[in-house]
Amino acid sequence: MHGTIFMPSPTPQQKVSQVAMFGGDKVTIKLVGDTYDDCYESAKDYVAETGKTFIHPFDDPDVIAGQATMALEILNQAKEPIDYIIVPIGGGGLISGIISVFKQKSPHTKFVGIEPKGAPSMYQSLQYKKRIRLDSIDVFVDGAAVKTIGEYGFDYCMQFLEDLLLVDEGEICQNILNMYTYDAIVVEPAGAMSVSALSQLSVDIKGKNVVCLVCGGNNDITRMAEIKERALLFNNLKHYFIVRFPQRPGALREFVQDILGPTDDITFFEYSKKSIRAQGPAVVGIQIKSVNDFEPLKNRMKEKGFFGDYLNNNPDLFQFLI
Repeated sequence: MHGTIFMPSPTPQQKVSQVAMFGGDKVTIKLVGDTYDDCYESAKDYVAETGKTFIHPFDDPDVIAGQATMALEILNQAKEPIDYIIVPIGGGGLISGIISVFKQKSPHTKFVGIEPKGAPSMYQSLQYKKRIRLDSIDVFVDGAAVKTIGEYGFDYCMQFLEDLLLVDEGEICQNILNMYTYDAIVVEPAGAMSVSALSQLSVDIKGKNVVCLVCGGNNDITRMAEIKERALLFNNLKHYFIVRFPQRPGALREFVQDILGPTDDITFFEYSKKSIRAQGPAVVGIQIKSVNDFEPLKNRMKEKGFFGDYLNNNPDLFQFLI
């Protein structure tokens, strides 16, 4: 039996390669559209044209039953009763499978769902008490980036979810780095979502037995630079400015000597000299060691006449830098 697998065009190459490796000559991969939802529509059109059977990635009882085996594995390995289980949510299939098993075998367990802030489709649907379609999403957490959640997932979450939390993509990135550095665990962004929610649950889970589902290890090494960048931005350790340089020799040396602190580091610099102007703007990215270094840095720029604008708070410009 041969299968055709549709995946969004921005899917990390490592994930595409893994699918190809497991499928071998039994699968054909088609990269279509910018998001899962675009890809879904293309797959449905393909099924209508070819008469092939469509297998939904999450909104299908058999798929959910397969994902439910993860809950059985958890319960078989658990040595203590589980008070909380924290589950990443994309389309809602995994959380549906987890709930279906735990409600039968561990009814006291509380379920907490996690979504990325940039793709809060379940969160918004629960707010409105109906499934809604988001106009746009951030696809960085590609394993959980859907505009419309599934019917089964919505029904399960409406009935049984204790809480649904949103986590910042930058915090997810920081936890990807932490898990790799301190635990030697490689995870993709969706795989780090549950751990990233622990800081929001610190009071509720104190003294409790908690399970975090860390599922998804398809992290392409080429993404690590962006992951580090997003983590630094989340921790307020990376800042971008428009710097107004005087059009005279030695201005850059003056900036380095008089503006930068002893632990500040220029990580991005783009400048084009304008010979007929008194000042020339440059986009400068600066990494600092402590959040306490930011205000003194900005104040020195203003005092010396270098400050033009701060870009981190300007989403229209900032999106071109990360």
